[in-house]
Amino acid sequence: MKYYPMFLRVADRRCLVVGGGKVAEQKVTALVEAAAHVTVISPVITSNLQALTAAQAITHHARQYASGDVRGFFLAFAATDDEQTQEQLARDAQSAGVLLNVVDRPGLCDFIVPAVMEQGDLVIATSTGGASPALAKRIRHDLQESFGPEYAEALRLLRRVRGRLAARSASPADRRRVFTALANSPLLEYLRRRQTDAIDQLLAETVGDGVSLATLGMDTLGAQLS
Repeated sequence: MKYYPMFLRVADRRCLVVGGGKVAEQKVTALVEAAAHVTVISPVITSNLQALTAAQAITHHARQYASGDVRGFFLAFAATDDEQTQEQLARDAQSAGVLLNVVDRPGLCDFIVPAVMEQGDLVIATSTGGASPALAKRIRHDLQESFGPEYAEALRLLRRVRGRLAARSASPADRRRVFTALANSPLLEYLRRRQTDAIDQLLAETVGDGVSLATLGMDTLGAQLS
């Protein structure tokens, strides 16, 4: 089965998680961080999920899943080992038009959740098509070794350069020239080594107009580069 790679915006959308163990906790935590409205259905939940419930960050129904519970949700996760519940939820979700992910059952999934590596605005998602989530996590770990915090700082800088170019109404060709030059420059290495003088010289040569780390409001680089 092939899946189309994409990101879903779940902010302010109703999402359901069926299950209350560690896997369910991972799904709930990610959804809460993405500002979703999360409901959990499970007789028993982890202590962390209990804390989220007490803080009114999620809604918890302390019972088994019942047919039809999935109606009205944007998407749902079946984070339970109960195959009967998984299959019932799959039927209900299809009938209700709700996107469903069944953990470790790719054949029942409408979407899969990739292993994600983040460095600021840089997001790299890795998926094995449901064949091996463990391998996807290993690849994510390897990516973290290759893409350090200098990438987050580079994107922060480039975003500010983009704003400066927009302020001076730079032409599309000029913007393309600047970003191509910066992308192909030693910028990442300069950031990794905190060579601020070299970065300022690079900005002066590529962007011009007196642009420097200071004028971009980045005279202090991120502490994560230390």
